[in-house]
Amino acid sequence: MIQSLLIANRGEIACRIIRTARAMGIRTVAVYSDADANALHLRDADEAVHIGPSPARDSYLVGEKIIAAAKATGAQAIHPGYGFLSENAAFAQSVIDAGLIWVGPNPSSITAMGLKDAAKKLMQDAGVPTTPGYLGDDQSLERLTAEADAIGYPVLIKAVAGGGGKGMRKVDSPADFADALTSCRREAASSFGNDSVLLENWITNPRHIEVQVFGDSHGNVVHLFERDCSLQRRHQKVIEEAPAPGMTDFTRAAICDAAVRAAKAVDYVGAGTIEFIADGSAGYIKPDRVWFMEMNTRLQVEHPVTEEITGQDLVEWQLRVASGEPLPKKQHELSINGHAIEARLYAEDPAKGFLPSTGTLEQFELDANVRIDKGVYQGAHISPYYDPMIAKMIAHGRDREEARETLAYALGRSVIWPLRTNAAFLINALDHPDFIAGTMDTGVIERAGDMLISPIMPSDEALSHVAERYGRQALAGFRLNARPQQDVMLAANGQLLPAHMPILDYVDQQPLAGPMESPTVSFMTDEGQTWQIGPMRVSGNAAAAASDGAILSPMPGRIIAVAVAAGDSVTKGQKLLTLEAMKMEHSLVAPFDGVVAELNAAEGGQVSEGALLAKIDKEQ
Repeated sequence: MIQSLLIANRGEIACRIIRTARAMGIRTVAVYSDADANALHLRDADEAVHIGPSPARDSYLVGEKIIAAAKATGAQAIHPGYGFLSENAAFAQSVIDAGLIWVGPNPSSITAMGLKDAAKKLMQDAGVPTTPGYLGDDQSLERLTAEADAIGYPVLIKAVAGGGGKGMRKVDSPADFADALTSCRREAASSFGNDSVLLENWITNPRHIEVQVFGDSHGNVVHLFERDCSLQRRHQKVIEEAPAPGMTDFTRAAICDAAVRAAKAVDYVGAGTIEFIADGSAGYIKPDRVWFMEMNTRLQVEHPVTEEITGQDLVEWQLRVASGEPLPKKQHELSINGHAIEARLYAEDPAKGFLPSTGTLEQFELDANVRIDKGVYQGAHISPYYDPMIAKMIAHGRDREEARETLAYALGRSVIWPLRTNAAFLINALDHPDFIAGTMDTGVIERAGDMLISPIMPSDEALSHVAERYGRQALAGFRLNARPQQDVMLAANGQLLPAHMPILDYVDQQPLAGPMESPTVSFMTDEGQTWQIGPMRVSGNAAAAASDGAILSPMPGRIIAVAVAAGDSVTKGQKLLTLEAMKMEHSLVAPFDGVVAELNAAEGGQVSEGALLAKIDKEQ
């Protein structure tokens, strides 16, 4: 058995791996960049090694530094987690060549499944159904345009080395194809170092179904049933669950058996996920309407829902298999117990286009009635350098509805301040009629639009619940045949709002009594949103962004494209700049028709939050 383990990752997954390793009596070594000098995974590990500057390309993506850290600390094995170098076959081989244990599949398996086009060809040979599309070597614009026309719109462009929703674009018409291809290639080159793409037919009502598979070095392969990851935003999973709703035993057997065949086709060892796209137009999943998409040769972000319904620790399975042991369970010993749903909690602001929210977590209290896999703590700093996911909240219930209600309740009770999060958005998604019915597809969030984004101010009902703690003021008036009201002015995030506090009728209860509570500031949650609440006081408020034509950087980042020049005429909604931050591209557009009066951005330049990038003068 492995005695010492280096985790080549950060955040939530590093903490998750450390937790299991500690329970198994395995010594752990963490690595960290400048930005993570005070990170939670360092506190949890037995030892920590600094590996470089904050950008991942200078630290977490430098395999030589990670291997050197393992050797310097006497670690026997390296666990890559997910993301970063987890699916890098060259790094896996370097770990093995260094005499260390690689906690993952054989490099040959990673290579075989790492490029989507090659993987699809391999699966076709293994008799696994694949989505129709183009997998050719000719990557010219002319050939890809012709193939897209032949497939028919809408068409999906996918980076062959992509993952995590990056390097993927849905194109609805031929007029948009060239621009989408350019953006997709640029993102793919930046994220994966490979700008090659494939094309696929877009399934009208796509369900994202994936199967957890596990193999060992003794030739055994099992599946741990399926997950549904259909609730997505911009191809990025938001909420995942297991088992998949609308799945019959017959269809489950067909999909899971196909997944095992796919794993065996590459002599798979370790944890992996076979991802399928299913046609959900019937309201349930038909076995002949499911196609292979790709294989992720690593542990998935959403692995906890599988752990919850099977009672198995998949990280423990990884460590045992990497130590040469056979799989802990045979297929007939695995079964489904209840239902589990996971929500990815991000530091981002849905009201501002889901821009990441960076800064210090002054308040961070998650409801403890569900499983919480987190990578931060109260007082931690959320930097712009990495993915903004701060925690995963996982609810397990006897059935799907119990799990859904439990998770929504837990999200609603969590307190996070001053950073904005997607908690309220997640609650609204869980309450969407299609999700409740289990008939959602990957387009639900896009179709729902702003309906899933909650108001930026708390409800009157929520304010009334906290009004009493700030004292009682004079009666606002006298009304016949009605309960009298008190008006209390509260400050919510610096904005003055009236809160109505009913006075109890004498015949119902005793009159309110007791001293007035001293005015202090506290925090209030209302359906997943947190506000700093206090008594009325003078407080300044910032002007609305871009209302005067000033284009400010919404967050720290790097300018990767400038589409205009000073003096250019622009129209409302026209793209001005593209900002890259937290591994995502953000387009900044003109707020109205006008002229570029000032331009302070250059391609490749680093900018800070709030920096004036451009100024648009309105047309007279």
